[in-house]
Amino acid sequence: MWLTLLYSCAGGAALLYALYRWVIPTVVKIHPELTLLWHDKIVEWILDRVTRSTRPQRLLGAVQKNATRGDPRSVIQAIDDYCKNKEWAMNVGDEKGAILDSVVTEVNPATVLELGTYCGYSTVRIATLLPPHAKLITLEFNPEFAKIARQVIAWAGLEDKVQLVEGSSDDLIGRLKEQFGVDTFDLVFLDHWKKYYLPDTKLMEECGLLRKGSVLLADNVICPGAPDYLEYVRSSPRYQSRYFKAHLEYTNVEDGLEKSVFLG
Repeated sequence: MWLTLLYSCAGGAALLYALYRWVIPTVVKIHPELTLLWHDKIVEWILDRVTRSTRPQRLLGAVQKNATRGDPRSVIQAIDDYCKNKEWAMNVGDEKGAILDSVVTEVNPATVLELGTYCGYSTVRIATLLPPHAKLITLEFNPEFAKIARQVIAWAGLEDKVQLVEGSSDDLIGRLKEQFGVDTFDLVFLDHWKKYYLPDTKLMEECGLLRKGSVLLADNVICPGAPDYLEYVRSSPRYQSRYFKAHLEYTNVEDGLEKSVFLG
């Protein structure tokens, strides 16, 4: 009887592990809503309780364990490897990250604004490619994310090139000129709450933070999606827009980046 119970428990545990590790991720990997629900809610909730840590803390641990201090590319690689093989996270990711890299290189900006730092992955990608004396300001609302991002950026050796500011974008955008001595931004990377893409873009216009030729690059415009923002930049005569089709970070779900050049 006890042996049968033991076998049943072992079999049940093996089945649950197989479902958690392979079956469910395979089923949901092409469905946007299920993908986000599984990775960003269920799995994160489970791992937070099992490890008694948070996803940002686990990402930082992967960087400290596997990346070389002062080597930004090794920091990016460590996060990508962790997110592909251990735990998904909503960084811009390697596929869209390559598109981000190409836009940064093309624009060669002296001033960059990033909306949404999260754990510093895209911040590191951008800062690595900036010319000397360029200014990168990144805004993060969540204090825990900001704390982890500062450590990731420092591990990459880029703390002197990045100014991370905590607070809400709708509050900070109006104070950027006065508080940080910025006239306009050559490049803006939008990667925060998708519902704020459009109001924050209009706020930047009102505050005169965009000049003719300023480039806005918006992530996750398909998944989770920013339809009102896309409609605005694609229909407004003030922008010339182009969509870069890709996939939601570390999945097969369609997503993409929208590059919009401000025409004045």
